[in-house]
Amino acid sequence: MKTGIVKKYKILDTPDDGKIIFARLIVGLIFISEGIQKFIYIEMLGPGFFKELGFNAPLFWANFTGTFEILCGTLVLLGLLTRLASIPLLIIMITAFFTTKLPILTTKGFWSFSHAYHTDFALTVLLILLIIYGAGRWSADLKFTTPE
Repeated sequence: MKTGIVKKYKILDTPDDGKIIFARLIVGLIFISEGIQKFIYIEMLGPGFFKELGFNAPLFWANFTGTFEILCGTLVLLGLLTRLASIPLLIIMITAFFTTKLPILTTKGFWSFSHAYHTDFALTVLLILLIIYGAGRWSADLKFTTPE
């Protein structure tokens, strides 16, 4: 029965690789933390920050982004629907690049940009890894796709 699930839902298919847990821990914990902070530090990371960036409806976008970071970060941490949960997080990272990091490159130069972008770059690469390889060992995805 479970073999049919693997064939039908390739999005859940994942290798039995124990090393991927480190990528999941990093990505999941950072995004959960950042999402929570959007609700705690309203002016610095929440609606005030989104308003400063020029977003229309900054309260909506701060809450929307924070909620997705918490929800998808938790899914990645658990290894549940990892590939699907990584996609909105990758979109958040791409948006952050264009709205916050690219202006640094164009106004302050490469080295300032490199310093500001290093964590975002690492998270983006880890998200791409999770999208390509899946959740690995010790994940809910593997539990659902392993034949009994």
